[in-house]
Amino acid sequence: MADKKEKRGLGRGLSALMADVDLTQRDDPSVAQPATSPERSLPIERVVPNPDQPRRDFDEAALQELSDSISEKGIIQPLIVRASPDGGDTYQIVAGERRWRAAQRAQLHEVPVVIRDFTDTEVLEIAIIENVQRADLNPVEEALGYRQLQEKFGHTQEQLSRALGKSRSHIANLMRLLNLPNAVLTWLREDKLSAGHARALITSDDPTALARVVMAKGLSVRETEKLAKAGAVKDTAKPRSPGAPEKDADTRALEQDLQAALGMKVNIDHASGGETGKLSISYKNFEQLDALCRKLSQTETG
Repeated sequence: MADKKEKRGLGRGLSALMADVDLTQRDDPSVAQPATSPERSLPIERVVPNPDQPRRDFDEAALQELSDSISEKGIIQPLIVRASPDGGDTYQIVAGERRWRAAQRAQLHEVPVVIRDFTDTEVLEIAIIENVQRADLNPVEEALGYRQLQEKFGHTQEQLSRALGKSRSHIANLMRLLNLPNAVLTWLREDKLSAGHARALITSDDPTALARVVMAKGLSVRETEKLAKAGAVKDTAKPRSPGAPEKDADTRALEQDLQAALGMKVNIDHASGGETGKLSISYKNFEQLDALCRKLSQTETG
């Protein structure tokens, strides 16, 4: 089993991103400002993208719009870079690849940067958080970002809520969507279903079948919720084991909440006619098991 990682609170990458990427409080004298390297300019050819950047797709129309803005007003917010880990005189982008790409289109010769000292792990952490903060992410991309931050860096939903300005319920509800079948998540990515529709599908016995009905009939979120509660596509659901009691909506919702909090598959089985039962948690690898152990340890010592 992998060695247990040192307990972390607010990650250095997360706190650094709050300081450098979210600049809304930079000019507020009442807010303590972190120590950063002074802003400077670098030739654009000496700035290179991070090959491990999680985000691969850049909207062409939005990129062109940003390029037009840079042509007119310049780059207002500097890029965060670090000295290239491969050596040489280049600098690797930690945050701001869209601005760098747009600056190239605008034919800028130099870009403003802040040079910081980050490890590979911290660079990945910052890249994930920066992507999560972007407004054009679809619900699945945003939820995957939250799950990465929990699994890789041990951030809790409370920490993410405070740092990213998102409500805890928003984060939890989005992460619950990741328990939907892959087909439904694909339709959600493709904007064939809204996040509201997807949330309603979570309690359905067969989310995929109900999603097809929703798309075919153009149903509203409210209509989808009614169908999910009524079990309108129950006849297409997977058969239950003989004698297995049907779970009520509250139990299924509790399973989803625990899954969102832990980032792992959770199953609750109540004993028929009693108050006892069994709670099982499934992990995919030792990293997930280590993450669960850390969370339990934090609960015990907190």
